[in-house]
Amino acid sequence: MKLIRYLILRVFLTVPALLGITLLIFSLIRFIPGDPARAILLTMFDPSTNLSDLEKDAEVLHKQLGLDQPFPVQYGSWLWKIVRGDLGVSFRSKTPILDELLHRFPATLELAGAALLIMLVIAIPSGIAGAIYHRKAVDHATRVIALIGVSVPSFFLGLVLMYILSVKLGWLPTMGRGGSDHLILPALTLGIGLSSVTARLLRTSLLQVFSQRYIILAEAKGLHWRTILFKHALPNALLPVLTSFGLVIGGLIGGTVIIETVFSWPGVGRYVVDAITGRDYPVIQAFALLMAVVYIVLNLAVDVIYRWLDPRVRLEQEGQHG
Repeated sequence: MKLIRYLILRVFLTVPALLGITLLIFSLIRFIPGDPARAILLTMFDPSTNLSDLEKDAEVLHKQLGLDQPFPVQYGSWLWKIVRGDLGVSFRSKTPILDELLHRFPATLELAGAALLIMLVIAIPSGIAGAIYHRKAVDHATRVIALIGVSVPSFFLGLVLMYILSVKLGWLPTMGRGGSDHLILPALTLGIGLSSVTARLLRTSLLQVFSQRYIILAEAKGLHWRTILFKHALPNALLPVLTSFGLVIGGLIGGTVIIETVFSWPGVGRYVVDAITGRDYPVIQAFALLMAVVYIVLNLAVDVIYRWLDPRVRLEQEGQHG
C-alpha cells in the first residue's frame, strides 16, 4: 500500500512538469526565426510562380494554420488537442502525425531494444572485469576502451563500422531495414556508446561494494569468489546502475535519431530529421513531447523499482515522512 501511495504521489507531481514541458516546447518552436507558412510553400516552390502570388498564398496558409491567433489561444488549442490524443497533422504530408509515429515506432523500438541488449552484454562483463582486476592490465584496457566509446561521436563510429564490416569485409548490409543482419550495425553502434558509461559506473559501484564489511566477512568465511560476486556484491552494485538508466535512455533517444539517419533506418528518428529540414513544426512538437513523456515515465518506473528493491530507501523515506 505504501508503494502504491508513493506511485500515486509521483504521478501527481509529474503533471506540473508535463505542463511546463508542453509550454516550453510550444514556445521554442514558435520563436524559431522564419514563418512556417512560407517555409511550407518554399518546399513546393515553382520557379514560374509569381512572388506576389506566393506572398498571398503564405498569408492564406498562415490563417489556415491558426498562426495569426494570439499565443495563448494557439497554445490552448494545441494543448486541448493533445489531451484528446490528437498530435496534429503534418504540414508536408497532410497526414495525422500520430498515425505516422505509430507506423514508424516498431522500427525504432526494435533498434532501441537491440542496442540495450548489446549494451548489457558489453557493459556488465567489462565492469566486472575492471573491478576484479583493479589497477591491472585488464582494468586499464577496459577504462581506455570505455573512454574511447564515450568520446567518439555515434555517427562517426557508425561510419567506421559501416566501412569495415560492410564495405571492406562485406559481412553486413549497410543501410535499410530487412532481416536481422540489417539490425546488427545500427544496434552495435548505439550499444557500444551506451555500454561505455554503464561499464565505468558498474566498475566504480563494485569497487565500493567490495570494500564493505559484509564482503570482507564473506571472504573471511572462505566463500568462493563467484558466490561473493554474484550473490552478494553484484546485486547491490547494480542498484546505482539502475538509477542511471534515465541518462542511458536519454542517450538512446538522442542517438537513435542520428543513427537512423546514418543507416537509413525507417524509424521515428529519421522521420523527425526530415521534419526538421522541412520545418514541419507540428511533427517536431509531437516528437519532442512524446520523448519527454517517455523519459518521464521511464524515470518514474526506475525510481519505483529502485525503492522496491532497496529497503534502505524505503526506511529513509518513511523516516522523513514520520
